[in-house]
Amino acid sequence: QVQLVESGGGLVQTGGSLGLSCAASGRTFESLHMGWFRQAPGKEREFVALITWSGTITYYGDSVKGRFTISRETNRNTVQLQMNSLIPEDTAVYFCAPTARILPPRTSSEYDYWGQGTQVTVSS
Repeated sequence: QVQLVESGGGLVQTGGSLGLSCAASGRTFESLHMGWFRQAPGKEREFVALITWSGTITYYGDSVKGRFTISRETNRNTVQLQMNSLIPEDTAVYFCAPTARILPPRTSSEYDYWGQGTQVTVSS
């Protein structure tokens, strides 16, 4: 059974930083692309970042480009999201998810499993 556990969320002031972590278990994730998404109340799930199975290519949503960094430790089945220069608009529940699609997608429907998410709140 696939399990994804996100951690590292919390409350931070504008301009602060947080590091999120996602621990995956239940299968081998080395051949899967991994993505981070977020969902604010009343809004659709939004693409944040993804990293290819090799860890060599990354993509970011326009709203986080230059502020967030995604990375992965394949041997440990973990994916990290370092978030800097946080703003109130970053407030959301953050989720990680794997995808077996050949081309790394930016749409949440293309991802196969989801964890419970971790809450990030940025105060102004």
